[in-house]
Amino acid sequence: MAERTIPILPCRSIDEVLAFYAALGFEVTYRQERPNTFAAIVRGGIELQFFVLKLEPEANYSTCYVLVDAVDELYAAFTEGIRAATGRVPTRGFPRIGALRDMSYGVRQFIVVDPAGNHIRIGEPIEARPALRAETAGRLERSLVAAITLADSKQDPAAAAAVLDAAMDADSDAPPVVRVRAQLIRVDLAYRLERSDEAARWLEQASAAKAGLDPTDAQLLADDWRRAEEIRVALDEDAVRPV
Repeated sequence: MAERTIPILPCRSIDEVLAFYAALGFEVTYRQERPNTFAAIVRGGIELQFFVLKLEPEANYSTCYVLVDAVDELYAAFTEGIRAATGRVPTRGFPRIGALRDMSYGVRQFIVVDPAGNHIRIGEPIEARPALRAETAGRLERSLVAAITLADSKQDPAAAAAVLDAAMDADSDAPPVVRVRAQLIRVDLAYRLERSDEAARWLEQASAAKAGLDPTDAQLLADDWRRAEEIRVALDEDAVRPV
């Protein structure tokens, strides 16, 4: 018999969390109200279970990792589903869907943060990148790795922004593709910090610098540009939304 693991995660409201996962294409396979409120959902080979706990999303550190063999297709399905249900891809607050990125430790991944604050990390194994070394990578390139870890793994976008800002000031000789990527990451960080004007400024800088990249370098930034475009849409919607 093959073993399997099913995460059981907390949530404040079963209805709220089930509605979110339904938009991502999950189906409810079981639900009970007594003696304890509980539900189970499934989508393909991904199965999650939930119980009610009086816990604010900001204080929730529950997480799990889901390994898949087609992470790009799943990311597209999730973002298209949530956009169809809500009109946008949520990129900050609760819930949100993180950027799809190649990580240096050998996975291509994104993070789904549900309304309860549970972090569902979803990744596909890829060839691990060589470890960055001081003699082969400049300060800004090393700082990008640190900033992404701070923002996504430690959920500290403020610290990530400070790391990148210091590196961009200090490393004026960084290759253009590295600098543009840093600007695009700053778009994401500023928006997550609810600094819309700052996000717009970084997006303007990155867009202006994009014209100077050769096609090969520009293609390396496809994931970061996709996230920046999602934020551009959100910024436009925020600008016209009634206060």
